Amino acid sequence: MQQMIKKHWIQNKKERKWVYAALGFAAAIVFIGLWRIAHISLYALHTLQFKSSFKNIGSLARIVLFIVLAYYVCLFILQKRLAERWGFLKKWVISMSRVARSLHTPVAIIAMGLIILHVVGAFLYGFRFDFNNLSGLLALFALLPVPVSGLFRYRRLDRKWHLRLGLAFAVLFLIHAFL
Repeated sequence: MQQMIKKHWIQNKKERKWVYAALGFAAAIVFIGLWRIAHISLYALHTLQFKSSFKNIGSLARIVLFIVLAYYVCLFILQKRLAERWGFLKKWVISMSRVARSLHTPVAIIAMGLIILHVVGAFLYGFRFDFNNLSGLLALFALLPVPVSGLFRYRRLDRKWHLRLGLAFAVLFLIHAFL
């Protein structure tokens, strides 16, 4: 009899292990964070201490997202041949591109966990229709299809949607984070 070969979405076994580990870590972050939020009194949800705690989670997500976006910066430098003049710089960018590629998906999954906690904290603190909250909501809406298109990216079925939606999210995220 012929054995059925199990096909995985992620063909690379090493990368698949890193993705599963990141999924577990992100699930633990979300579970512990939601558990801590659930055990806060209702009066404490509207204090400056709670606001600073979910802003700190957003700041952690921002740092992690810069690691995710570093992959695209390295690819841009290599595709536009910006480092051709300096041999040592080109070698450094190539090695950084390899590192950024291996970290892109696991770190993005961890960032999603942090973003979920940040969004829950922002809504529990109180949503107002101001620039900061609306820009964050737009960035969240741009982020939602990015992981789905990332899954299709592994099968090469995304037609560059992952890149386009990721860049749209990056612009909206930078507006939310720095303005």
